[in-house]
Amino acid sequence: MKPANLAGRVKSADLARLESDTFGYFIHEANPGNGLVRDNTRYGAPSSIAAVGLALSCYPAGVERHYMTRDEAVERTIVTLRFFANSAQGPEKDVTGYRGFYYHFLDMKTGVRAHGCELSTIDSAILFAGMLCAAAYFDRRSAGEREIRRLVHRLYRRADWRWALNGGKAVSHGWTPESGFLRYRWQGYNEALLLYVLGLGSPSHPLPRDSFAAWSATYRWTKLYGYEFLYAGPLFIHQLSHVWIDFRGIYDDFMGEKGIDYFENSRRATFVQQKYAIRNPREFKGYGEFVWGISASAGPGGAVRRIRGRRRRFYDYLGRGVPSGPDDGTLSPWAAVASLPFAPEIVIPTIQAFTNEYPGTRSEYGFLCSLNPTFTDGSRTPGSKDAVWVAGGYYGLDQGPVVLMIENFRSGLIWRLMRGCPYLVRGLRRAGFSGGWLDE
Repeated sequence: MKPANLAGRVKSADLARLESDTFGYFIHEANPGNGLVRDNTRYGAPSSIAAVGLALSCYPAGVERHYMTRDEAVERTIVTLRFFANSAQGPEKDVTGYRGFYYHFLDMKTGVRAHGCELSTIDSAILFAGMLCAAAYFDRRSAGEREIRRLVHRLYRRADWRWALNGGKAVSHGWTPESGFLRYRWQGYNEALLLYVLGLGSPSHPLPRDSFAAWSATYRWTKLYGYEFLYAGPLFIHQLSHVWIDFRGIYDDFMGEKGIDYFENSRRATFVQQKYAIRNPREFKGYGEFVWGISASAGPGGAVRRIRGRRRRFYDYLGRGVPSGPDDGTLSPWAAVASLPFAPEIVIPTIQAFTNEYPGTRSEYGFLCSLNPTFTDGSRTPGSKDAVWVAGGYYGLDQGPVVLMIENFRSGLIWRLMRGCPYLVRGLRRAGFSGGWLDE
C-alpha cells in the first residue's frame, strides 16, 4: 500500500494513542519514593539514569496532553531531583556518583551503583538534559517550581566536565573506582553531540572550545543510496540529541561546509534506513518499504541457525546499524517512530504497517522493543500471519524518544523549551553553531 493511502488512515488520534500508551512506562516503571525509573521491564532490573532523564522530559508533555496534572508532575520531578541532590558522591564503590556525574545503573530502591557499572558521561548528559527541560517548563513562582529550578541549576553546575576529559581533548566514556577512566573516548559522529553541547555550556566546569572541534574532526561523511550525509549506522544516533536540541536552521563549521543542518542529516539517514530495507541485501524476512528500523535493541539472543538453507547468526542486545551491520534481521519499531519529525511521509505509514502486519508488537506501553521475522521457534506470534520473534519487554531508552519525538512532531514542545535554556544556547554557540533561532 502506498504512503498516501496509509497516511490517510493514520489520524492524529493514532499518534496520540501511541504517545499516551508509551508515556505509561514512566508512570508505572518508576519508584515514587526516589523518582528512579527502570532501565527495562525485566524482573529485578535496575534504574538507568538515562531513563530518568527521559522521564523528566516526558512529564511536561504529560501535563500538556493531560496524562497527568501539573501538581503530579511537580511532585515526581522534585522527588527525583532531591534524590540526586542528596545522594552520596565520592570515589567509593557503593555510592550514586562522583564529580557531579552518575553511575549508569542504580539500584531501584537504594539508589546506589548497581552491577559494578561505570560512571557514564553520556547517560549523565541525558539525565542533565531531562533536568534542564524540567527547569525550563516549570517556570511558575510556586515554591515547588522554584525548588525545581534551584535544584537543577545546582546539579548541572556540579558536573566537572574538565575532569571527564582525563587529560585529553575528547571526553571519556566513563570511569570506575576500580580501574579509573575507561579506555574509550567520545569520537566519531554519535549521540555525544548532546554531551558536548551540554559540557560546553557549563558555567562552572566547561569543556574547552577545542573539544568540540577535536570530536567533529573524527566525523565520517559518506554517500549511500544517493544520499550524502554524516554517517552513523544505528538509527538512534541520528535521533537522541535531537530529542532536546532543535537543529533546524543552525549550523556548526562542519555542517556549514556541507550545506545542510543536522536535522536534514537525520532526515537523510532515515531515508537510508528505508532504502536499505527495500534492497534487503542480506535477504531477511519482512524487510520492505514500510517495515524498517535498525538500531540498538534487544534481539533473539546468541544463536546460530540454518534457515531456508542459509546459516544465520542472531544476537542479543546490540547496536545494530546499516548498511555494514551488524544486521541479524532484528527491527525496532520504536526507532522508526523516533524519526517522525524528520520524515513523517515514510514514518507514518511505517507505524501503520507495523501495527497491521505485526500487531503482537504493540502492548500496554506501545511498541515492544523489537521483532525479528526471520528468527522463529515455531510458535505463532498472536495476531501475526507468520511465526515472528518479538521481544518480551520494553526499555526506557526506547520509550522516551517515542514520547518526545511524537510530541516534538505534534507541538514542538521540547524543542521550544530547550531553545530557552541559557546553558544549551551557550553550549551551542561555544561549539560554533549559528543561524536560525540562535540568531533571533
